[in-house]
Amino acid sequence: MGEKVIEGKSIFIKTEKENRKRYKFTRTLPLHLMILPGLILVLIYSYGPMLGLVIAFQKFIPAKGVSGSLWVGLENFRYVLELPGAIQVLWNTLWLSFLKIIFNLAVPLTVSILLNEVRKEAFKRGVQTLIYMPHFLSWVILGGVLIDILSTNHGLVNDFLGILGIEPIYFLGDNNWFRTVLVSTDVWKEFGFNTVVYIAALTGINPALYEAAVVDGANRWKQTLHVTLPGIAPIIILLSVLSLGNVLNAGFDQVFNLYSPQVYESGDIIDTFVYRIGLLEAQYGVATAVGLFKSIVSLILISISYFLAYRFAKYRIF
Repeated sequence: MGEKVIEGKSIFIKTEKENRKRYKFTRTLPLHLMILPGLILVLIYSYGPMLGLVIAFQKFIPAKGVSGSLWVGLENFRYVLELPGAIQVLWNTLWLSFLKIIFNLAVPLTVSILLNEVRKEAFKRGVQTLIYMPHFLSWVILGGVLIDILSTNHGLVNDFLGILGIEPIYFLGDNNWFRTVLVSTDVWKEFGFNTVVYIAALTGINPALYEAAVVDGANRWKQTLHVTLPGIAPIIILLSVLSLGNVLNAGFDQVFNLYSPQVYESGDIIDTFVYRIGLLEAQYGVATAVGLFKSIVSLILISISYFLAYRFAKYRIF
């Protein structure tokens, strides 16, 4: 009798688990169907083109196709490394990316803390709107605006420098200035978006902590140092480690719309290098080899960044 009861109980538990799984599947099915169109687009436009990576190991000729082109193995990679400007392009990409990551973390953090101290909500919301607007403009539009503003021929900045008795500066054609222009304009465009993220994190800090700090005699600086920064530390760490995945993305749209042959030495990055080799010089195999190298390194960096995000900020995608 005891065995029958146990057997019946196990059958009941098994049936209950199956019912729960069936209910969970039925409940989440509409959500999976909503994801399906986006998943199909990702498969077609993101994973489908990966079949063409074989071009990186061929001397690809469009007329012969993938099957008819000569297989050269790692020759394309060797050719790229032997190019005179290859190392400079890699250095430009890493240095520009590093500067953009640092300033795109520091400037929004500083502005968000300052805005958090503002008590007039109307002024606070107005400033947030103004600094957020450039994020929605494309670099095609901003590139044209910046070219006019920084032009040596009656550009707004150089006209002002002329009033001060300073000679005109060729910002977009001088290697000493071009990186500064790239980093500063990128920060100006994007820091409003990142500021919103930090302000949202600041609203989650318990006001009682500030009251306790005031009772202990802490001034504004001490409150910021011992309450504000520790309160948003997880967000700072999260954004910092996730930015590692963009080390090799120095901003193709921005550089492409602002650079010229005069500033290849300081502004040419991997993406623009691939564009010139692949589309302008029609060296498809070489361009694919460079793109494949970048993708592999980026994948490694993204994997490391997500591991660090989970390790220090408990952030998980799934």
